[in-house]
Amino acid sequence: MRSVFGRPSGAVRRRGQAPPESGAAGVVDGECAAPGRPRTASSSARGRAGRAGCAARLNAVVARGKKQRRSRVPTGRLERLARIGLLAGEIAAGGVAEGVRRLAGGDASGSLLVTQANAERLTHRLSGMRGAAMKLGQLLSMEGEDLLPPEVASALLMLRADADAMPPSQLRRVLGRAWGKGWEGRFREFDWEPIAAASIGQVHRAVAADGRELALKIQYPGVSRSIASDVDNLAATLRISRILPRDVDLRELIAEVKRQLRQEVDYRIEAEHLRRYGALLADEPCFRVPGVVKEFTTTRVLAMERLIGLPIEDLRGPDHPRERRDRVGAALFQLLLRELFGYRFVQTDPNLANYLWLPESQQVGLVDLGAAREIPERLARLYAQLCRAALRGDRRELGRAAEEMGFLPPGEPSERREALIDFVELTCEPFATGSSYDFAASDLPARVREAATRLAFRHGFRKPPPPETLFVQRKLGGTFLQCARLGACFGARAILEDELARLPDAA
Repeated sequence: MRSVFGRPSGAVRRRGQAPPESGAAGVVDGECAAPGRPRTASSSARGRAGRAGCAARLNAVVARGKKQRRSRVPTGRLERLARIGLLAGEIAAGGVAEGVRRLAGGDASGSLLVTQANAERLTHRLSGMRGAAMKLGQLLSMEGEDLLPPEVASALLMLRADADAMPPSQLRRVLGRAWGKGWEGRFREFDWEPIAAASIGQVHRAVAADGRELALKIQYPGVSRSIASDVDNLAATLRISRILPRDVDLRELIAEVKRQLRQEVDYRIEAEHLRRYGALLADEPCFRVPGVVKEFTTTRVLAMERLIGLPIEDLRGPDHPRERRDRVGAALFQLLLRELFGYRFVQTDPNLANYLWLPESQQVGLVDLGAAREIPERLARLYAQLCRAALRGDRRELGRAAEEMGFLPPGEPSERREALIDFVELTCEPFATGSSYDFAASDLPARVREAATRLAFRHGFRKPPPPETLFVQRKLGGTFLQCARLGACFGARAILEDELARLPDAA
């Protein structure tokens, strides 16, 4: 879900006023210190000095916002099936048009269906459908060019931006079903212009009758009923059109996607995740989790306190010193390791929109726990085993861990085995060096994509990752990209060594 950001507390539009363009609210005291680094008077002074610039930036974010696009969410299974059927027809028609174009130009190379135009049609249709169909598109986009044609991988990246919002008439019906007749009387203010819209739902600002400022995450109608049909029908369409390779067995991946989506559409589960995560991080000075407002929360509406903040990538701007970016990047990396090894409870959606910079408290707000999941003890132990092997440069142990985790099938020929171990070593680069790692200057993502393509096409590794690791891998890669977008530079190896030393089986 996209993050809730924007304006100072109390600036919410009253009913009937012109809608604002972006927004959010709420703060706490405290200051984030880098892992292992004590808070000092000088760092506190620098934090206070930067807050005026942060406040100015906050106002600028409000001023430059944009009004959300709106379109009705298709709700029934037959209606959604018809939309996917329309997509299939558009892809086929696009293939015919491409064939005519190539015939006229004397070009007979490549697939007629896998084109840039068809990739854009796919993205447009999924964005309009929202729900499980759009979510599957987002997840496939994270697999990149090792699973998808380049044109499709590039186009699907657009699905990570805002989706269309529901029109007010549809939104009003959804809220009536959730809260009953006369629900408006429970609020002093309700802003009909959404802050953001994503694949599963959209977020609105509100002020309760008692003055509490809320962020309301409201689910699109029909999403929960159409998960299985959306995923199955879309996967079949993508296979028939050869956008998804026919020789790759995606059954386990699709089953895992369905399981994850069934969890995400029950907002009572996310409410419990917020409470649990908030308790886990209660003593962490770097992070803040919004509280759940129980009386407004249902299966399809999640009510939270509002957090006032900025998009976390704003930390790369001129108002923020390099030290702050490094500190926040190090804290995010340490949080990932504690989620995986200590809590064994990981928020698996690393989208930057799920993180806020709270300038008043100098903290990071964590506003979306829909994709949080338990990590089995065995899997956490294997990740620790793999990390220790990478720190020691022990290729034999790396191969053993990769085999136990299901990345490397047993009995593989030596050449294929060594190629996979090379790939694992490459992904461990940030903490393989003893010095600080400059995430922004690193070209590791490009090298990983190239290596994944070689694995797929030269060595035949086309199988998706084991389902139990799929969402953890998503978080690992996403945390690297977070640190790169922040422009962070810090000693990842030292942080990893410290976290591994905390484990009961530390060698």
